[in-house]
Amino acid sequence: MSYGQQQGGPQDGPYGQQPGGPRNPQGPQYPAGYTPPQPMSPEDQRLWATLTHIGGIFFSLVVPVIAYLVLRDRGQFVKEHTRQALNFHITMAIAYLVAGLLTIVLIGFVLLPIIGVLVIVFAIIAAIAANRGDFYRYPLTIEFIKQ
Repeated sequence: MSYGQQQGGPQDGPYGQQPGGPRNPQGPQYPAGYTPPQPMSPEDQRLWATLTHIGGIFFSLVVPVIAYLVLRDRGQFVKEHTRQALNFHITMAIAYLVAGLLTIVLIGFVLLPIIGVLVIVFAIIAAIAANRGDFYRYPLTIEFIKQ
């Protein structure tokens, strides 16, 4: 059988599967050799949540995006912290963009350092909360990534 041909009869969907996909009551099937992500210990979750908040200070969106995509399945605590950090840094990136455009009318020169200070202060507060094992919700944040 070559690419594009269907196997089976007319009751089979594309690629020889029944319409609606395979049924598996035990949960998702993983390819051979793949192991699903294992939950992290609470200490590791606190560490990665703290590093995500601190990394956002130095690398803006890069660290929270990578942390969210890689760590969101490793524990509820780290998932919530990386989601909060990602939402905050997306909001601050938009604020930087608007302030950058407002430099044309000179108000942006006042807003840019204020935004920078807010990013540093709130990220440090969030990192301290994560290190203690507490949840933290950034103020001034638009929730782009929902639970």
